[in-house]
Amino acid sequence: MSQSAFIRFVTGSTMTSPTLDELKSQLEHYREQLSRTGAQLSWEYDSAGFPYTVETKPEGEGKWFYLKGTTPRYRSIVLGVGSETQEDSLQHYVQIVLPDTATHGDKSKANELGKYLARHWKARLDLFNGRTMYFNPRK
Repeated sequence: MSQSAFIRFVTGSTMTSPTLDELKSQLEHYREQLSRTGAQLSWEYDSAGFPYTVETKPEGEGKWFYLKGTTPRYRSIVLGVGSETQEDSLQHYVQIVLPDTATHGDKSKANELGKYLARHWKARLDLFNGRTMYFNPRK
């Protein structure tokens, strides 16, 4: 059975409603950071830290895309954007889905990506195990 984690945009988040293009550009920024780290270490860290290629399918156009693993240890992660009505307001989110074929490596990378994105956007992260991490400023 597939598992889902959610990055929810709440009061204090730097972004309110991301698009797929913004999500893809943020993943590209993440990959660039990994390559800079690798350059400092004289190691190709970007291929080890982000062992995926961004793939799209016609049925997911405008709704979701997936990360296809480049090594046998990593298979796929699906990312999508959406919104739902909660407490008389529209709440936007990014959903990270691990398909049934996902490996433990995929789950680790999905957790890592979720934490990175939530920290960058100062959002709330609902993890795969049901726990919640808050990166938004709260009083």
